[in-house]
Amino acid sequence: MKIGYLGPRGTFTEMAVQTLFDDKNVLKPYRTIPDCMDSVANGDMDAAVVPVENAIEGSVNVTLDYLIHKQRLEIVADIVVPISQHFLVHPNQRDNEIKKILSHPHAVAQCHEFLRSSYPGVEIEYMTSTAAAAQWVADHPNEPVAAIANEQAATSYQLDMLEKDIHDYDENRTRFAVLAKGKLSLPPYQVEPYTKKTTMMVTLSSDFSGALHQVLSAFAWRKLNLTKIESRPMKTGLGNYFFIIDVDCEADDVLIPGVMQELEALGCGVELLGSYPCFFHTSLKLTEASSV
Repeated sequence: MKIGYLGPRGTFTEMAVQTLFDDKNVLKPYRTIPDCMDSVANGDMDAAVVPVENAIEGSVNVTLDYLIHKQRLEIVADIVVPISQHFLVHPNQRDNEIKKILSHPHAVAQCHEFLRSSYPGVEIEYMTSTAAAAQWVADHPNEPVAAIANEQAATSYQLDMLEKDIHDYDENRTRFAVLAKGKLSLPPYQVEPYTKKTTMMVTLSSDFSGALHQVLSAFAWRKLNLTKIESRPMKTGLGNYFFIIDVDCEADDVLIPGVMQELEALGCGVELLGSYPCFFHTSLKLTEASSV
């Protein structure tokens, strides 16, 4: 199998991929999230692993928007990975004053307090991933620049960890989605799933008030637990939104089809984005990760 993921080497996405898939598969990094998804849509890759939600910063909007508006792939699995951010420098710059800090926007936001207290006023430049920031630092040994990235990036690019665990919250986690083009028989996963989940996209009817209440009622009276509900713009005008809903169960032959039929009868648009197993990174226990 060929698995694409958000690269370069040393990203948290790579950690997710290595937890799920063994080295018998072809693992290929891509520069951006859309590039990963395009690689599946055009047949270059069998599946793609991309970040979809962070416990601190919320949803990764570029993933959701590209999935809905550009490349409608199926969610076939997800995995939660612990996030530990470190302050990395090239060994040549260990004792020098840092003039610039590179990282992904989410990582910068996750380390706000550290940056404000330890490096106030230092220029921050955003990169496509934390590993891309680490790679840039490694490729420019004479520049007084630091990267915010993980320990795997430090090892991959031979950087020094000037400060460890600089993230603001200890319970930081990111959820990654495995996307494929339709039904796909993936190779056996290296870890066991802890539950199964169904994700749906719902657009509300504008013909009557209380539409969202009616939508939620369709799940409630069937005693289906929702783990997430989020609105995103349809990009067709102000006030036009769709909802992403995660249901804490596998799609069956009765309850989920019943919900979809009821919502369609109410005039809502409904689409199943995936029903799939959910995993944790091998360093997480169930009791720890369930707080995500």
